[in-house]
Amino acid sequence: MPFIDIAFQAEISRYEDPEFEEFAKKNCNENFETRGKAIDELRRMIREKGECCPRRLDDAYCLRFLRCRRFIPALAHKLMVRYEEFRHKNAYLYNCDAFGLQKVKDVYGGTLPESPDNGRIILMRFGRWDPDAVPIDDVVRCALIMDEIAVMQPKLQILGVTIIVDLEGLSLRHVRHLTPTIAYQIVSLMGVSFPLPMHGLHIIRYSWILNSIFYLFKQFMPAAVWSRLHFHGSDMASLHKYIDPEYLPPEYGGRCRHVVTTEEWLAKVYKYRDDFLVQELRDLGFYVK
Repeated sequence: MPFIDIAFQAEISRYEDPEFEEFAKKNCNENFETRGKAIDELRRMIREKGECCPRRLDDAYCLRFLRCRRFIPALAHKLMVRYEEFRHKNAYLYNCDAFGLQKVKDVYGGTLPESPDNGRIILMRFGRWDPDAVPIDDVVRCALIMDEIAVMQPKLQILGVTIIVDLEGLSLRHVRHLTPTIAYQIVSLMGVSFPLPMHGLHIIRYSWILNSIFYLFKQFMPAAVWSRLHFHGSDMASLHKYIDPEYLPPEYGGRCRHVVTTEEWLAKVYKYRDDFLVQELRDLGFYVK
């Protein structure tokens, strides 16, 4: 079986690979002997504080949030509260065909395999979005379905993600669709309200238009995000200081051959879906054929 198909089969895996134990210790401060106590503590906080009502409280679900906050139950609880608030405030985003967003095309992408230091490299290329053909809500929905499926995978819960925002081609025809609500949703999906560890946020190939929209996003970014935010312009050598070119696509001076588009990712995950994945997405509010 080709490597790319093996990688896509792994996209729906819930297998706790022993090979990632060392990464779990390093990235998440996870101790396999004591993590049960942390899970119990998180469940206790959820019940006693009553600030959110998650649809699940099993061990695997709680682990998503603990791993993202280095096994500090209080911080994991705050993240869960933000995640549940996002879901309820934006329930309409889930009201769509989970695998029917191919028209978003290559606005999003990713590289495979994952980098040991940077996790999954995710590409966000908003300049490639056609506002006349695709509503802004569907652009956000596509990022949402990618996040929700990613957080089901233990490997990505541990390795996390690094996001590259490529603004080449962004114009006023794109900017006029950006509202505070959209900015809040995008920032939330980039790790602020989702249990997916983010190593860094890298902004590249931007123009003067960035100045006109950045204040929209800035107001929703907590201090922790600012510390991981980097601006590179068109200087790929600057980007390479943070991400090994081995894991970057050729257009960014890299050597990675497996650059996955939105269309390919949706098609492959749909092909390898299982009953658990389908039921999880339906429980979240998505429609799945």
